[in-house]
Amino acid sequence: MMLAARLFRPLSQLPGKTLSVCDRENWTRHTLLFYPASFTASTRRTYASEADEASGKAVLVTGCDSGFGFSLAKHLHSKGFLVFAGCLLKDKGDAGVEELDSLKSDRLRTVQLNVCNGEEIEKAVETVRSSLKDPEKGMWGLVNNAGISTFGEVEFTSMETYKEVAEVNLWGTVRTTKSFLPLLRRAKGRVVNISSMLGRMANPARSPYCITKFGVEAFSDCLRYEMHPLGVKVSVVEPGNFIAATSLYSPERIQAIAKKMWDELPEVVRKDYGKEYFDEKIAKMETYCNSGSTDTSSVIDAVTHALTAATPYTRYHPMDYYWWLRMQIMTHFPGAISDMIYIH
Repeated sequence: MMLAARLFRPLSQLPGKTLSVCDRENWTRHTLLFYPASFTASTRRTYASEADEASGKAVLVTGCDSGFGFSLAKHLHSKGFLVFAGCLLKDKGDAGVEELDSLKSDRLRTVQLNVCNGEEIEKAVETVRSSLKDPEKGMWGLVNNAGISTFGEVEFTSMETYKEVAEVNLWGTVRTTKSFLPLLRRAKGRVVNISSMLGRMANPARSPYCITKFGVEAFSDCLRYEMHPLGVKVSVVEPGNFIAATSLYSPERIQAIAKKMWDELPEVVRKDYGKEYFDEKIAKMETYCNSGSTDTSSVIDAVTHALTAATPYTRYHPMDYYWWLRMQIMTHFPGAISDMIYIH
């Protein structure tokens, strides 16, 4: 009843905030009135109680060598799932893989998995299928977490880099999902795709990453529509800034990328922009190395809810309030307003 009353009250009767905006073309001033939402966005979202029993349900998570995937594998194992942790570097004895293997649990198994390699994906499918008590009942969940990132303005970024990032983040997600869907359909299970806040809003110097995450969003929506009548639920998790928590960038890695980028730039681009401009952008990127949240539990909780809740959400956005608000402005307001706030 309270919600109905709020929805049907005239806007003029709602308490609001005003923002004065100047149109710089004709120097006229406009006043915008904002009304408070009925909730507060934070990294701690209140979820409905978990309804589905996790015990023994098979879930495959990609990209478990480190970061979100590594933490997810351990957390889902603790919840009672049978976890298959797809690791790019299992064959190379990576430290993350060794730590997962050291748990010596029959419910947590690391699997060699490069999401760019169709043969490795099919081997992973067979590993999961052969481990199920009844393969005809399928597997419960797939978490497409594997991803890579880079930076660079459009003219600084090679086509090879665009293709490399897309091959992992976008086509890796599509390729892995298509291979596991027969098992997921049999269980009427869950697909959880890890996107990003940069899958909803663009950012300078991040076009290779943004393109792929926008693609993951579109793929997830299409898949959700198609799977709905078949009982498979599809969710997207859109983390905010967790660079500090995931060690996505280090000064050494940024400098290595920058050197290769500058060395490969066409001469006309080098001349037009100049080394000083280029170095300023690299220095700005280095300031992001330790930025963002160091606590990934909000992401872990979101994925867990998507896998266990009777009615999982379509989208989860574990991010701090600044990024949540910025995403709302950039996706709901006219471009002229968001540009005025974040670009000019």
